[in-house]
Amino acid sequence: MLYESIAVKQAVLQGQVDATARVAAVIIAAIRRGGRVFFFGNGGSAGDSQHLAGELIGRFLRDRRPLAGLALTTDSSTITAVANDYRYDEVFARQIGALGRRGDVAVGITTSGDSPNVVKALQRAKALGLTTVALTGGRGGRAARAADYGIIVPSRSTPRIQESHITLGHAICELVESACAGRGAVARDPRARSVYRRRPDRRSR
Repeated sequence: MLYESIAVKQAVLQGQVDATARVAAVIIAAIRRGGRVFFFGNGGSAGDSQHLAGELIGRFLRDRRPLAGLALTTDSSTITAVANDYRYDEVFARQIGALGRRGDVAVGITTSGDSPNVVKALQRAKALGLTTVALTGGRGGRAARAADYGIIVPSRSTPRIQESHITLGHAICELVESACAGRGAVARDPRARSVYRRRPDRRSR
């Protein structure tokens, strides 16, 4: 399993670094304008959504101001009401319709790229003027085709895709935090002190 996971991450390193940097830049620009980042997905991807939103609101490597990340997977009353009154493929799209604003970023996470509720939420977000991002696997699926930006893990193994998704999510969080932490941010992780000495963000000083 470890060798397989490493091999998939090496493939990601060869093909998806530029796409990941572009997504991080889009999120940085949105947060600097006062926008928010919405994350959503099913199952393990729902867990990833909550994890990444928590990294932005809390901290990744440094104590700094909270950044606006929201997971659309946590409100059981809203999710079950929408699924019951409409359909399950509306559970994220309906929340985007209520909360999303032009200039925000919607990040749909789906290992197959074809989860109907993720695809529909990306389509709804794009129609409302949000920037859309698909974090997928395989060949990208409908989600990658629906989104403005796609990061595609070149694997058909759900566990291996999920392992790469959270690594990519951490990379994005580190880039976003580095750019948006602002004056006075304090490194609480030993690695952070070397990371931010090596790659200082002049704009945050």
